[in-house]
Amino acid sequence: MSPAEEGRFEREYYETVYPNYSRQNPPRKLRFYRRLVEGVAPHDRVPRILDIGCAFGAFLSALHPEWRRFGTDVSQYATDQAAATIPGATFARAGINDIPFSDPFDIITSFDVIEHIPSLEDVASAVHSRLVPEGHFVFVVPVYDGVTGPIIRLLDKDETHVHKRSRDFWLAWARKNFVLLEWYGIYRYLLPRLGYAHYPTKLWRRFTPAIAVVARRRP
Repeated sequence: MSPAEEGRFEREYYETVYPNYSRQNPPRKLRFYRRLVEGVAPHDRVPRILDIGCAFGAFLSALHPEWRRFGTDVSQYATDQAAATIPGATFARAGINDIPFSDPFDIITSFDVIEHIPSLEDVASAVHSRLVPEGHFVFVVPVYDGVTGPIIRLLDKDETHVHKRSRDFWLAWARKNFVLLEWYGIYRYLLPRLGYAHYPTKLWRRFTPAIAVVARRRP
């Protein structure tokens, strides 16, 4: 992602495309994300986790404060907000190819981010190189196939989504670059006056507008 492209994700982006950011990250949603990472966290040490595309840090704020928490985002506006509101975590403005933290991580997460990054090869390489052996990668992406595909394409107003792909594409990508462990479908939508609906499912995962994937680093 070029500097010009990265510059698209500053304050105006959040205020125009995601003005309801806090409402779109309710406790129910963050508990689900937390459950995914706790399920693969090491038990013999304090986990070290990196959230790529952390935005305002909502997910990292939901983790146990003893975890060693790091976040990166291409938006200076977002990382400044995160650093000001979440003590104990470390944030840096960085793209996928210039992550500044040298020590490896037990878990790397990326929620609704990698569909914005032009080179998925760069994503796989960066994640793989910064995970410990047997480390885990947990990500969420929107999907544009199935019965909900036409609706998602119609509702998607984010012009920075460069990968409008099917769930099978993302699952194949995960299997190619990592060891795929499990995946969920997610029904989600911000309902006027009713809050944000967020329902993960395995039973109906072939029909959801988004998926969550848990994978392990290849040896």
